Amino acid sequence: MSADIIRAPGAYRPVIQFSVHADNKVGRLNEIISLLSVHEVHIMAFSILDTTDSSIIRFIVDYPEEAQKLLIEHRFSYVQSELVAVELDSEADIKRVTSALVQAEINIHYTYPFLSRPMGKPALALSLEDNDLATDTINRHQLRVIGQNDIAR
Repeated sequence: MSADIIRAPGAYRPVIQFSVHADNKVGRLNEIISLLSVHEVHIMAFSILDTTDSSIIRFIVDYPEEAQKLLIEHRFSYVQSELVAVELDSEADIKRVTSALVQAEINIHYTYPFLSRPMGKPALALSLEDNDLATDTINRHQLRVIGQNDIAR
């Protein structure tokens, strides 16, 4: 049975990240951004990892189901994964997040900031080795883990 079917309405849903493999050619990023924009799917956070031949464009959107349909329809190669997102009250909270994760011995693979959120507070997207333990740890340190519902418009 799908996790979506047994999940209660309004329940916490992890933040979904798309990692699109793209050839390094002029306009490729704009093509993806334009595709999402035309369909009113808003990029809430993004990061690019560049190599000589290709790039990995990582992004979080407000409506991942719609983004997934568009990526499939337009034949973009992508991987979908769950990230932990933490709301920040100030830049000092970054140290609180990293300290909490160090104490729990959780490795951070990579991180990037949100561009915007409907509630106006900054947030940090984290790719971690253990999302469940990280979520519990961050919550115990009085920091707010946000979910997909918190970034939907």
